[in-house]
Amino acid sequence: MKAGHSEQAGMLSGPSPLLSPAAALRRCLLGLDGLSRYAICTSMATMVLLVSAQVFCRYVLSESIDWADEMSRLAFVWAVFLAIPHGLKQGVHVGIDVITNRLPARLQEGLARLMLAVSGVLMVVVCYQSVLVAIDGWGEMMPTVPLSAAVFYVPVMLSCGHALLHLLFMAWQGTRVWADKEDAS
Repeated sequence: MKAGHSEQAGMLSGPSPLLSPAAALRRCLLGLDGLSRYAICTSMATMVLLVSAQVFCRYVLSESIDWADEMSRLAFVWAVFLAIPHGLKQGVHVGIDVITNRLPARLQEGLARLMLAVSGVLMVVVCYQSVLVAIDGWGEMMPTVPLSAAVFYVPVMLSCGHALLHLLFMAWQGTRVWADKEDAS
């Protein structure tokens, strides 16, 4: 039977089996990663456009956009914090592995999974603290924009939640779970 016929036969044979919990979480994480990438690109574009407009206005028009510095800084903070989970997923974060590289592979994997779980706990603590600081400072407004200064803590909270999901998923499924280059992008 040709490949096209077997695909059609598979589609007509009934509903596909339910996804495993790991596969379902993986799909959710991939969707969340896509949304996060879109937000990062939007933040970066906002930052670049604001800084470029500010430079043009200052040096060509001899004017200044009051709020450009503050909003470009906010866009930068959003981009940086939203990018952290992507670095964790790819394993491109800073690490010291002089000793662990000398351990047997099975022990390295076990230690890595333990550290992923401990890092997940750290993400919960950081998220909790940033919620408390944001609540405490919500009444403080930015000098040039009618926004709360606490919006600088929102990307920290989002980053911690997103990173927590990746850390727990890798602790559960193993450190090589995102090694497939097709899904890792």
